[in-house]
Amino acid sequence: MSRARADEEEYWHSSKFRAFTFDDEDDELSQLKESKRAVNSLRDIVDDDDDDLEKVSWSGEPVGSISWSIKETASSSTNSLESRDSGLPKGSSSYTALPKQSCFVLFLWQDYSSDWSPKDTVRRMQRGKVCSLERFRSLQDKLVLLDEAVAGNDGNVITAVLIFLKRTLRKEILFRELEVRQVALCHLIHFLKETGEQKLLLDLFRFLDRTEEVALSQYREHLNIQDVEKRKEFLKGCIGLPFSAEDASHIQDHYTLLERQIIIEASDRQLERAGQSDIFRKYPRKASILNMPLVTTLFYSCFYHYTEAEGTFSSPTNLKKTFKIPDKQYVLTALAARAKLRAWNDIDALFTTKNWLGYTKKKAPIGFHRVVEILQRNSAPVQVLQEYVCLVEDVETRLNLATKYKCHDVVIDTYRDLKDRIQLAAYRCKVERGSAEEEKIDSILNNMQIRWKN
Repeated sequence: MSRARADEEEYWHSSKFRAFTFDDEDDELSQLKESKRAVNSLRDIVDDDDDDLEKVSWSGEPVGSISWSIKETASSSTNSLESRDSGLPKGSSSYTALPKQSCFVLFLWQDYSSDWSPKDTVRRMQRGKVCSLERFRSLQDKLVLLDEAVAGNDGNVITAVLIFLKRTLRKEILFRELEVRQVALCHLIHFLKETGEQKLLLDLFRFLDRTEEVALSQYREHLNIQDVEKRKEFLKGCIGLPFSAEDASHIQDHYTLLERQIIIEASDRQLERAGQSDIFRKYPRKASILNMPLVTTLFYSCFYHYTEAEGTFSSPTNLKKTFKIPDKQYVLTALAARAKLRAWNDIDALFTTKNWLGYTKKKAPIGFHRVVEILQRNSAPVQVLQEYVCLVEDVETRLNLATKYKCHDVVIDTYRDLKDRIQLAAYRCKVERGSAEEEKIDSILNNMQIRWKN
C-alpha cells in the first residue's frame, strides 16, 4: 500500500504537465492600450495571446479554451438550495451550474467519502480525486475551504471551489468575501472572462467600483454585434463611458474608423458593380473593408485610392491626418501597396523631398535597406533596385544588398569609391565575361588617376 502511495506521489511531482495557474492573467486594459499603441507604431503584432505554458489536463491530455480542470458534484438543484447558509434569506437567487462542456471530468479515480476536512478535501482534489463539496453548507465552512484552496496554490482547485461558491452563495455575499481575497478574486475574474459570463462580470466590477473595467467590459460587447450600423451606434454610445483619457481616444478612433469604412465600402461597392473604375476591374476586391484594422484600411486606401485629394474620406493622406498616423507607418504601408501594383513612379515620388531652395533629394524614414527588401519581394527590376541600394548609407549593408540582388553597378562603384583594388578585381570574376560590367571594371582598374589603398 505504501509502495502504491509512493508511486502516486512520484507521478504527481515528476509529471511534465502542470495544472494551469493564473500568474500571467491577461489584463484587458493593457490589451486595449496596446491596441491604441499599435495605431502609432510599426511593430509587428502577434495574433493571439496564447500562454507559453502548454495547456493540458491532469491526465496529460490537451484541453480546450478553458485551461483548468474542474468537477462539480452537485446532487441536485433542490439540494443545492437547501444546503445554503442558514443565515441567507429564503428565495435568494442562485446561479446555474456551468454547461457540461466547461466542466472537464479529469480525475483519476473516485472516492465518495464525505468525512474529509477542508484541508484534506483540497489535498485530495489536487491529487485528482472526486470530492463532493455539497457537505460544506455553512458560510464559514465554505470560506475555510476557499482559503485552503488558495493556500494550496493550485489554480484548478481554486476554480472548482469558486464555481461551487458561485452556485451556492448569493452574489453579494460572494463578492464581499472575495474583495478581501485578492487571489481568489483574480481567479474568478479570469474564469468569468473565459466563460463569457458578461453580466456577472459587470456586476462584480460595479461592486468593486472598478469603473474603467465596467466600461471596458461594456465596450467588448461590440464584438457580438454583427450588423455594422448597429455596431457603429453601439460604439458611439461607448464614447461617453468612464474610460481613461488614452482609452477614450482609442474608442473615439474606433468609432470614427468604422464610420469611415462604411462610407468607403458603400462607394467602392457601387463603383465595382458599375465597372466604372480601371483599378477595380484589374484588381477585384477580395474582401470587404468593414471592421478591418486601421493599418489594413490604410493599405486598402493606398492600393485603390492613392491619387485622391485629401478632402475625400478614402484618401490615404486624409486617413493619415485624421488618425495621426506616424510618417514611418504611412510610408511603409504606402510603399507596400504601390509596390504591389508595380507603380515605380509613385514610389519615387514617395521618397523625393524638396528643400526651400528647390533642390530635391531622396529620404526614407524607414531606411533605404527596408525599401530595397520590400521592392525585391515585389519583383522590382534591377534598375529600380539599384537606385535605392546605392542610397543605403552603411557601406557594408549596401555591398551585401547589392551583391545579393546582383546590382553590379552599385558594387563596382562602391569598391571604386573605397579605392579597394583587390575586392574590385575579385568581383570581376563574378560578372559575365564580355559584359558591360566587366568592361567597366577593367576601365576602373586601368585608371592611373585612382590612388588605390591596396
